[in-house]
Amino acid sequence: MDFHPTEEQAAAAGLAARIFRDLATHERLAAAGTGSDAELWKALTASGLIAAVQDVGLLGLVLLLEEQGRTTAQVPYAATCVYGMLPLAAHGSAEQRARLLPALETGEAVATGAFPARGRITAEDGRLTGTAPTVPWLREATHVLVPDADRALWIVRTDAPGVRTSPVETTAPWSAGRLTLAGAQAERLGAEQAHDEVLAAARTAFAGLQAGVCAGSLARAVEYTSTREQFGRPLSTNQGVMLRAADAYMDTEAIRVTAYEAAWRIDEGLPAREHVLTAAWWASEAGKRVVHAGQHLHGGMGADLDHPVHRHFLWGRQLDAYLGCGSELLAELGASIAEGEHA
Repeated sequence: MDFHPTEEQAAAAGLAARIFRDLATHERLAAAGTGSDAELWKALTASGLIAAVQDVGLLGLVLLLEEQGRTTAQVPYAATCVYGMLPLAAHGSAEQRARLLPALETGEAVATGAFPARGRITAEDGRLTGTAPTVPWLREATHVLVPDADRALWIVRTDAPGVRTSPVETTAPWSAGRLTLAGAQAERLGAEQAHDEVLAAARTAFAGLQAGVCAGSLARAVEYTSTREQFGRPLSTNQGVMLRAADAYMDTEAIRVTAYEAAWRIDEGLPAREHVLTAAWWASEAGKRVVHAGQHLHGGMGADLDHPVHRHFLWGRQLDAYLGCGSELLAELGASIAEGEHA
């Protein structure tokens, strides 16, 4: 694979980095609480970075989400792209694309997904019944992509009859909610293979987001240990600090490179199931290690809940469990390899 982004992907990532750096400041994030930053969301839609996802592909989206993760920018960018823009572009009918994509591109509509499914929702004659206990960004969403017990995908409007949402607090401030469906009208999206493709893209994209979260945590730790002195010298000169930071760097790079490879293979139409699970496993296991290291390298300051590094810790732990924790992913990966050997 070629790790070099295209000119279009690099330009989009550079624009995203500038917007997130300028607007996703610690003060603004603290003021947002658990909700999204409306001004930042408006800036993203106005810049065309949501619409651009159709052109830069999944690898381009991973690059963009890295930039979001570096600042833990509090907007439903990943959810809208992986549960709205990409599934509609790949599996939506011409009528669905014409009706929904423009609204998502302008920010008039916000999408999220009730993943992982775990078979809690059933469908009968286009009506859904069941509960998704925790859906990220549900409080901001106008549309939810819902998988039923048979892994069929359905689009549900959050204001439709039979749909009830209630706030749920998660580790990270993702404006999450509980989705309860009681015979809610829904529209089908795509065919049988759509579920697995959407889940693979989501796992890859959120691995890219985790790479950014870890890179941001590590950057804060490097800055802190380079300027904080103990016994007349910077903390960064201590061998233990250097080794811990080096391990965190290697873990972060492992998350990044496996996410890149999975995204590239999906964009190229190559088999990617095991690559996606590998990327998701690294994001879960290594991501957890990195954000813990980021806090520990801040010493006593890392215990301050108001310190910026704590936000990376919260996001890293949330991403550790989202879409499958390490042991679940490893079991799924093992089963996939065994299936391949017996095929």
